[in-house]
Amino acid sequence: MERIALVQGASRGLGLELVRQLLEDHDRVVATCRHPERADALASLRARSAGRVSAVRLDVEDEGSIEAAAEAVAAGAEKLHLLMNVAGLLHDEASGVRPEKKLAHCDPDALAKVFRVNAFGPLLVAKHFAPLLRHDEPAVLANLSARVGSIGDDRLGGWYAYRASKAAQNMFTKNLAIELGRRAKNLCVLALHPGTVDTGLSAPFQKNVPEEKLFSVERAAGQLLAIVRRATPAETGRFYAWDGAEIPW
Repeated sequence: MERIALVQGASRGLGLELVRQLLEDHDRVVATCRHPERADALASLRARSAGRVSAVRLDVEDEGSIEAAAEAVAAGAEKLHLLMNVAGLLHDEASGVRPEKKLAHCDPDALAKVFRVNAFGPLLVAKHFAPLLRHDEPAVLANLSARVGSIGDDRLGGWYAYRASKAAQNMFTKNLAIELGRRAKNLCVLALHPGTVDTGLSAPFQKNVPEEKLFSVERAAGQLLAIVRRATPAETGRFYAWDGAEIPW
């Protein structure tokens, strides 16, 4: 049985490291990103993979590109055994997106962009790639969420767009677990919190993070894949932290 994984958001950081580590137990890994032609680190990994890594253009804010990516992958693969949605948006100075410290900072354009990337994007990826996950073999659909998206765990407030978009993503993940599970009994759909990873997404907010809680991409990827590799259909629709502890919705 050829095992094939797909990582959405794989041009750098955690997504790229997930691709590298997935080569340990998958025959092929499909890496998607907005601009594969600009992803030098991904190109280097592809060159060293002896054809086991392929790159496909996919922009989570463009459903047409998601549909085209799904068609391209389906042309070379009958099924996927793992799909990980990794791309996320917390801040982007170019488009004026930054975590809101208070209600007065909420901006409708920034809210819409964060929701497009963090909530709608993974849902639309699932929509178009679902046919490749509907089979009888064990498979996992994992969406990278965040503890701050837990309504039950929210004690600090703020970060309206990021918190709410991840909460919305969590609801989409739960819905997917129910619907896709009706036709793919061996599919496990999960929301995963990677912890604070030393990447560009968290860089401006690492000051108060204890050293032992700031994870390298290598460690973070390994922790997430440990959860994925032991996941069973009995756990579908759950929300787990990097250490395997379940997080309240």
